[in-house]
Amino acid sequence: MLKILLRQPWVQAKLAALLGRYLDFALRTTRWTVQGEAYLTPHVELHPVVAAFWHERLPLMPALWTLVHARSGGRARAYVLVSRHKDGRFIGEVVRRFTVQVVYGSTDRNRQDRGGAAGARTLLGALEAGGIVVITPDGPRGPRRVAALGVAQLAAHSGAPVLPCAAQTSRRWTLPSWDRMVLPLPFGRGAIVCGAPIVVPCDGAEAALPHITAAITAAVDEADALCR
Repeated sequence: MLKILLRQPWVQAKLAALLGRYLDFALRTTRWTVQGEAYLTPHVELHPVVAAFWHERLPLMPALWTLVHARSGGRARAYVLVSRHKDGRFIGEVVRRFTVQVVYGSTDRNRQDRGGAAGARTLLGALEAGGIVVITPDGPRGPRRVAALGVAQLAAHSGAPVLPCAAQTSRRWTLPSWDRMVLPLPFGRGAIVCGAPIVVPCDGAEAALPHITAAITAAVDEADALCR
């Protein structure tokens, strides 16, 4: 009975709203520092970028694009790519409150359906207009910390660099999920880490993928070290 109830759209909507409010409270009461300011600043000035981070840090990353939105005086626009699967739609409803536009689909040509192709076109248009595209390249179901090709393809086709990112907080829960997702607790110390942007040549998506993967994991390691 409980499983049936949890599948109901109105229940999903209520849960997403509650989780969104909780994350907003937890992130606002966290004392954030930023590492890699020099890599982040150009994108506050509306230079397009593909911000990539592992799925496990998704609940923390609204702190990054909320910061960019505030520093840009509300001019910067972030677009987050989420799966069209029901889990992705739930995540989309949670993050809508954080000054971000949700785009459903996939950037991986090997996985695109019609909706996914439309999503990829939306992201390319957003980058052309100077937006920030937010991607979890190992989502929505893993393998953990293994980047799908789509993130590199999007950077190659758009000309926008990939910005490897991560965040961590000193007060947190680590969930027993496939990705060991981190949920912030209020009133902690937080670190946002931005690595050096990675430019992907138009014909170099596959070659760039190991570099992107390593850079995102390095950002995670730095954020974790800052919050021990």
